[in-house]
Amino acid sequence: MSEPFDIIIIGSGPGGYVAAIRAGQLGLKTAIIEKAFLGGTCLNVGCIPTKVLLRCAEVYTLAREGKDFGVLADNVRLDLATAINRKEKIVLERRRGVETLMAKNKATVFRGTASIVAPGKVVVRSEAGVEEISGRNIIIATGSAPKTIHSVHIDEKKIISSTGALDLAEVPGSIAIIGAGAIGIEFASLLQEFGSKVTLIEALPQILPLEDKESAVEVARAFRSRGIRMLTSARVGAVRHTETGVVVEVTGSDGVAEEVVADKLLMAVGRRPVTEDLGLEASSVKTERGFVVVNGNMRTSVEGIYGIGDCVTVDGMGTHLQLAHVASAEAIVAVETIGGRDVSPLDYNAIPRCVYSHPEVGSIGLTEDQAVQKGHDVKVGRFPLRANSKSSIVGERGGMVKIVADAKYGEILGMHMVGPSATEIVAEIAVAMRLESTVEEIARTVHAHPTVAEAVMEAAHAVFGAAIHI
Repeated sequence: MSEPFDIIIIGSGPGGYVAAIRAGQLGLKTAIIEKAFLGGTCLNVGCIPTKVLLRCAEVYTLAREGKDFGVLADNVRLDLATAINRKEKIVLERRRGVETLMAKNKATVFRGTASIVAPGKVVVRSEAGVEEISGRNIIIATGSAPKTIHSVHIDEKKIISSTGALDLAEVPGSIAIIGAGAIGIEFASLLQEFGSKVTLIEALPQILPLEDKESAVEVARAFRSRGIRMLTSARVGAVRHTETGVVVEVTGSDGVAEEVVADKLLMAVGRRPVTEDLGLEASSVKTERGFVVVNGNMRTSVEGIYGIGDCVTVDGMGTHLQLAHVASAEAIVAVETIGGRDVSPLDYNAIPRCVYSHPEVGSIGLTEDQAVQKGHDVKVGRFPLRANSKSSIVGERGGMVKIVADAKYGEILGMHMVGPSATEIVAEIAVAMRLESTVEEIARTVHAHPTVAEAVMEAAHAVFGAAIHI
């Protein structure tokens, strides 16, 4: 019988493949099991392809609006097939990169579906047959899949998921999107720029319900100016197919019902953990609503079994961020724990959240309301990007930076930004929070001019009522 693996990883998304790389770096004998493509949802049907198409939409919009910059072009058209081909080319390139990294780090790749039959024992089923492998440790990294509501069936024809939206044969004339979180907002932005008439339907009182209210207001203002219709505090009733599309019955907060008619309906109401048929009950791994329960070091209730990424919930933490970079960071924590290293649990409050819509949204830490609810004496600094030179230069005058700070010690509790490069600039505050910098230290840090990033410095000054350019 062959020597058991040190680690068996189930799933090869940004959690699983990063775990395999770190394990290889530590000299651990590693197996990774994948039922589809290496790279998981993020690389193949999630983060990467969505952002490729968002970039296509951005270029298309810039070409159409080039006259504002003195660049004149006639008959600007969208070639959706070419955009889809570019997306596929980049995904394939990145997937091959993951394959190369698996080989470089000596991870043995098994193709098929996995189930845990006992601690340290995993069965892999594939077209080639059934194989049992053994390992001293198991990492569950099976990710998530799109959810739906009521009895709405996603057929990827008239009613589509985010996966189906990435492979549209043509731009729909109109689309209704249920759910105005990050996924719904990104596709609303993308499809509107491609030419669709978009209606966003959200059950909660604001779009981007996990974000600061002022961020949601800024995005809503920008979307409204582009003709995107937004229905908030909206309850979805029946969904009916028609010969040409769908009809969604919606009741507003005022009790008034209406029918939203569209060519297609995109379900963007969140994601569910993919943990069915893993054998978790037989192995006594504790779960909640399908999520694998882990502690700060990613250990489950069973010795030698760990969980990371979208399929887990951290015991006692509340909401767990279903983000690729969270899965990757958790992967390193899990593997280094297995390798006997002294590793600190993640600070989930200091993890950036990004929405790659137009305008972009970057945020980290607590919203103003959350900070108040936690008992902080809050001071807030705001700086509008209309007063930022670089924003004017790039032609995006809307948006803002908002810093939420503790009044007593100047602790940075959160930062919220809407506007150009927001998803890049948020990393500045991630570093600051990691190093326990104060808001005064941000204000006193000299930022280059002209940059969008200097708006963060201005917002920090604004906490003390000393912003320079407003």
